[in-house]
Amino acid sequence: MDRYERVEKPRNETPISENEIRITTQGKMRNYITYAISLIQDKGSEEIVLKAMGRAINKTVAIVEIVKRRIAGLHQITTIGSTDITDSWKPLEEGLVPLETTRHVSLISITLSTKELDKDSTGYQAPLPPDQVKQSGEFDYDGGDSLRFLKA
Repeated sequence: MDRYERVEKPRNETPISENEIRITTQGKMRNYITYAISLIQDKGSEEIVLKAMGRAINKTVAIVEIVKRRIAGLHQITTIGSTDITDSWKPLEEGLVPLETTRHVSLISITLSTKELDKDSTGYQAPLPPDQVKQSGEFDYDGGDSLRFLKA
């Protein structure tokens, strides 16, 4: 592919609602965690939705598990799916034809809510027991993407 250059296509951006967080592989976990917690605790959102595609899915699941262990009583619904993304490539040398490649990418959407959600939904998870939820001061970030639990 060193003889081709990727053609940037204009994205048809869908607006992001105030309670939606789109997780990327580049973003820091602690920033996403802090923002999610502030939406629920400080801004009073009853529901937040975390969305990710591809390699960011693992990070999203980890973030959700941490948030659930910081805020008591969060109901969860998880939905998964996939989409096809088509990339266009233009040749950098004479005589080559333009190419199109299609990738099949997984996606996930996780809804966390302080109100009860549809228990009959396939991806529903009940809130954690209160003894599994720790308060904010019991966590410590090392500045990277790892999280340490402080011993009580």
